[in-house]
Amino acid sequence: MKNIIHIAIDGGEANVESRVGSNVYAFEILLGLYRLLEKRDDIKVTVLMASKKISDMPVTRENWTYKSFGPKKFWTQWALPIHLFKNQTEYDVFFTPGHYAPRISTVPYVSSVMDTAYLEFPDQFKKSDTLKLTKWTKYSVKNAKKVIAISKYTKNEVVKNYHKPEEDIVIAYPAINTTKLRIKAKDVDDFFKKQKITEPYILFVGTLQPRKNLVILIEAFEIFSRMKAGRELKRKNQHLRNQIKVKLILAGKIGWLADDILKKIASSPLKTKIVTTGFVTESEKQILYKFASASCLVGTHEGFGIPPLESLNFGTPPIVSNTTSLPEVVEDAGFLVDPNSAQDIANKIWEVYSMPTRDKGLFRKRARVQVKKFSWDKSAEIIFNTLIEVAQKDK
Repeated sequence: MKNIIHIAIDGGEANVESRVGSNVYAFEILLGLYRLLEKRDDIKVTVLMASKKISDMPVTRENWTYKSFGPKKFWTQWALPIHLFKNQTEYDVFFTPGHYAPRISTVPYVSSVMDTAYLEFPDQFKKSDTLKLTKWTKYSVKNAKKVIAISKYTKNEVVKNYHKPEEDIVIAYPAINTTKLRIKAKDVDDFFKKQKITEPYILFVGTLQPRKNLVILIEAFEIFSRMKAGRELKRKNQHLRNQIKVKLILAGKIGWLADDILKKIASSPLKTKIVTTGFVTESEKQILYKFASASCLVGTHEGFGIPPLESLNFGTPPIVSNTTSLPEVVEDAGFLVDPNSAQDIANKIWEVYSMPTRDKGLFRKRARVQVKKFSWDKSAEIIFNTLIEVAQKDK
């Protein structure tokens, strides 16, 4: 009889209808594990949840099952640890793809950390969220046998803030779906008309919130526009405002504490050139990346940074902060800036905007190479190997 290793996974983060951020990570890792373990009869997975699984979660099979139980209220700190206690002889290891693990667990576990922005910028989070993230992450990391970090930067932050040994932190990067949708020209035209978008434009994709540094980005856009107009004025001798044709597209829902961003837009001399789209669908997002002159993610804190990777996938140059995780996401395929300097950002936008055709070709080659470095299947395998290591060590 084979010695079967039984893995329990917290499926709560993945089992939601509208996935963003950590929900996407949890779901894609779950799918990656599901594919990886398809023919393994020596591994059994049970996904634990507070509610019944939704339709797009992996299908039940012989080595992959689900258990839903309550009560939903305080599920992670009440119902889940009780379940683990009752089944401690059945489960060899428990994995949570989020920050929250039970404060008390009788099953050895592996937890995850997306980022630690709540420690550096607590005023940019709701007090209840800051308290929850600070306290629960501390306990999750402290008692975990291993911790999954989504970047080298996040790993270093966990070492610094939670004093977890480096050897107990494993990096499993997020990735993107590189499939490009087939979008009709009419759909592109209709979307651009609806949003009053014209080419050329500079693109930001993400939630409009303070740590995305959009006030500075808008200032940089104003400087860039004056630079561009000034150069053209010398040639055409026309009025400044007639030369400003480039737009800034801010694609994403309006987040918490966005008042300063909205005020900045309203007071900008280029407010008619700044478009806020609100939430965009996957097809609309792909349209925006495809036709953008450049994308910008110049925030003050990113645990990873999916938008630059999406931008690279469409051959659109990403301009990113030279801090936190972003340099490791783009490497030599991105354009780094000081996020605190509107002038530096403006200069880089100009550099990318006026890039010669030959240089654009070289950039696209680097972009293709960089995107291939990130894979959900690769990260799922890293996590699986970590779970097996913990399970076998504690047997």
